[in-house]
Amino acid sequence: MKKLLVFVFAIVLLGSCNKDKDEILTINIGDTYQGGIVFYLDSNGGGLITAKTDQGNYEWGCYGTLISGADGIVIGTGNQNTIDIKVGCTEAGIAPDNCINLTIGEYRDWFLPSKDELNLIWTNLADSDGDGNNNGPSDPNNLGGFASGNYWSSTELDSSFSWAQNFRIGSQDHNIKTNLLYVRAVRAF
Repeated sequence: MKKLLVFVFAIVLLGSCNKDKDEILTINIGDTYQGGIVFYLDSNGGGLITAKTDQGNYEWGCYGTLISGADGIVIGTGNQNTIDIKVGCTEAGIAPDNCINLTIGEYRDWFLPSKDELNLIWTNLADSDGDGNNNGPSDPNNLGGFASGNYWSSTELDSSFSWAQNFRIGSQDHNIKTNLLYVRAVRAF
């Protein structure tokens, strides 16, 4: 009888694991999931999520200081950039700090997106109709309610400038680190 009970328990447990795996496979860009909105899916059932709202307007931080390692551009480098900024910059209340210290529900692993991650947020959520224009939070094709302004990335250009993205027209350019720009945290799943 004990063997039968253990066998039945194992089947129930295995079935629930498979259910979670199937659930992950049905996630789409723009879906609400794990505290945010999905903007990137990889081929392994994971991806990236952006917070549902902006965290505010902040300086990038450490004007005049080159941050070692905060130069990752591609998808998957935002988290390490943010860690590197935190290690190399002791200023409080800056853009990366607000992401690292963010808690949404049970999720505490937020970071500032890299240059390419931020561009993908623009492409997949803010300009989801592909017209190259975001008319602000009321735009029905703006899936994340993004402002028509500049957002910081975690990608540093040099000791004075870091990369940002204009969420009105989608262009990317460097901004002086002391500028107050929008911040939208992201996390991986």
